[in-house]
Amino acid sequence: MQLAAICFLATTLAVGLSACDGSRHHTKPDSAMNTNQPPSPRHTNRLAGEKSPYLLQHAHNPVDWFAWGDEAFARAQAENKPIFLSIGYSTCHWCHVMERESFEDEKIGGYLREHFISIKLDREERPDVDKIYMTFVQSTTGGGGWPLNVFLTPDRKPFFGGTYFPPDDRHGRGSFLTTLQKIAEVWQERHGEVAASANAIRDRLKLATAPVVAAGPSPSADTLRRAGAVFMEAYDPRNGGFGGAPKFPQPSQPALLLRYARRFQDPAATRMTLHTCDRMAAGGIHDQLGGGFARYSVDAEWRVPHFEKMLYDNAQLLHLYLDAYLVSGEPRVADRARDIIGYLRRDMTHPEGGFYSAEDADSDGHEGKFYCWTHEELSGLLTPEEFNVTAGYFGITKPGNFVDHSHPSPLAGQNVLHIADPDLRPVDQPLLASAKQKMLKARNHRSRPQLDDKILASWNGLMLGAMARAFAVLGDESYLTVAEKNLAFIQARLWDAKSRTLYHRWRDGARDNVQLLEAYAFQLEGVLQLYEATLEPKHLDFASALAETMLAKFYDTEHGGFWQSAADSPDLILRVKDDYDGAEPSGNSVATLALLKLAAITDRADFRQAAETTLRLFGPRLEQHPQALPYLLHALDFSLDEPRRVVIAGDPGSVEARELIHAAHSVYQPNIIVLGNAGAVEEFARTLPAKNGPVAYLCTGRACQPPTKDAREIHRLLLGP
Repeated sequence: MQLAAICFLATTLAVGLSACDGSRHHTKPDSAMNTNQPPSPRHTNRLAGEKSPYLLQHAHNPVDWFAWGDEAFARAQAENKPIFLSIGYSTCHWCHVMERESFEDEKIGGYLREHFISIKLDREERPDVDKIYMTFVQSTTGGGGWPLNVFLTPDRKPFFGGTYFPPDDRHGRGSFLTTLQKIAEVWQERHGEVAASANAIRDRLKLATAPVVAAGPSPSADTLRRAGAVFMEAYDPRNGGFGGAPKFPQPSQPALLLRYARRFQDPAATRMTLHTCDRMAAGGIHDQLGGGFARYSVDAEWRVPHFEKMLYDNAQLLHLYLDAYLVSGEPRVADRARDIIGYLRRDMTHPEGGFYSAEDADSDGHEGKFYCWTHEELSGLLTPEEFNVTAGYFGITKPGNFVDHSHPSPLAGQNVLHIADPDLRPVDQPLLASAKQKMLKARNHRSRPQLDDKILASWNGLMLGAMARAFAVLGDESYLTVAEKNLAFIQARLWDAKSRTLYHRWRDGARDNVQLLEAYAFQLEGVLQLYEATLEPKHLDFASALAETMLAKFYDTEHGGFWQSAADSPDLILRVKDDYDGAEPSGNSVATLALLKLAAITDRADFRQAAETTLRLFGPRLEQHPQALPYLLHALDFSLDEPRRVVIAGDPGSVEARELIHAAHSVYQPNIIVLGNAGAVEEFARTLPAKNGPVAYLCTGRACQPPTKDAREIHRLLLGP
């Protein structure tokens, strides 16, 4: 799509980041500036009544902000003003730079009040809105990112946009105020052209975001083979991971290579994944004291992160490290999974069981200050013996290895902890353990980064499934307690059982009214994984209810695939089928794999048909751009063979059944499903009886191995072909 061809503003607005000039954009979301500053007493706007932490950060700007909603659109219509829509999220660095430079400026605030209706939107609460306008900006500029700043007509159609706008003219790029002035001038003097351009852009967007209907057969094993070769070609043999700096974990890619390795008997793919897991765990992207992983690394070595921590990253990495543990059998890999769980339980869990969204990168105005150490600070905190061991192990130097370039007065000598020399003598191990305890205690007295404490059904579904799997694989009962409590929270706060409706965001005692595919798909996957870890029929019933509502609200019965938003979303100019697995997997990818698994467990043809049609719809994209949908390739891998089933007959809560469940999850077999013989399971499983207590059957189709009570026998059978 060439929206630039109809964007007449390119020659009218001589600004650096216009929506049509093709200039290079900031494309990597970064961490926030200091958001713990006391608010200005001079201004309080409408955002003070919102729940989003991101919107609340802007509640004291001199800008007359509206939240996304009918009030703003009605005002724009009544006053015939263009809408200035600014989209970001609470841990976005450049969002807060632009706030400090522009949105806290009295002159800019006054100009926006006079000439525009200004809307702030949290992209994490409304990814469906963000997707539409991000697609517009990317299509007309060749880049995107946050803050995303877009100008709309009162009926929500975009006509101009960009990302970060500087506060003054620099390097040939116009300032934000200059941009506003020229937009206002064009709106007044060439209103008809703006409206016509916006209408044409909306029509082009609709065409561009509608996937071509696939006429051919389903993608095949050859599709998977070619995709694996693409990922392996991008592998960094020295540092692990795929591609160069900046380097993102992208857990669905290495996880796919484990599937690829198993299907095609390619040990090189396994080595690549295990090496990637090791290098990430040794790097500064991994919090060496407190656990968990940061968003990404600015270098290729995983050494210097952008320090914000996101729930969705850690959920996917927990799955990856569980897979890596099952493949390698290495206890240290299991420890990395436990490390993530420890961080989540300590710092990211609401008392009632929901999981928070994110932690910021900054504290006291400095990125990474909470996490970094100076040579002098550590030498004063530790004994000489502890310091010598710790400095060598973590690569501590006087000059440091990190400079916060986002701050005008960077702190000197800052060290990001990373494992520089892992070879400790046995006598040094207690010294390192003692030093880490002292360092963590001292760090806990520092100013913590801000917590984004909203609870999203989508991201909670990712972590619910990861926590349930951790229980099934590692056998720690406390993990099951966390998972069950999380599901209870979601069902109490975000699920309306009467209407079978799942809402997306809860915070500070209130939920929203938003309906999103991601919420249903991610929760469905998480609940299914909890079912496979417990075999509780109530969890399977809830999974089926989620799947049925998801199909009713989002499935395209004519062409296949799932819309990102529900049909009754009046605040959107179009519906989009998300076809990109980025930092989070797309709703289409997760829904497809979850429905395939649920169909295998329940033998529901409607679930299977929707998943298979979705695979066919996106088949050409998997062929042409496998990097775009690595998680959908997981679903393709699952679909290629009839899944083997471990059916455990008997009381699933008994000690004997729990041992069999753990055995069923003790081998890396990503396409095996685990189910009980009670509840809404498929008919054949209900015919398999217990025999003087729980027993396990390993089945394909209607053929099963003899039942066994021996967990070791289950393990042995699963290791077979």
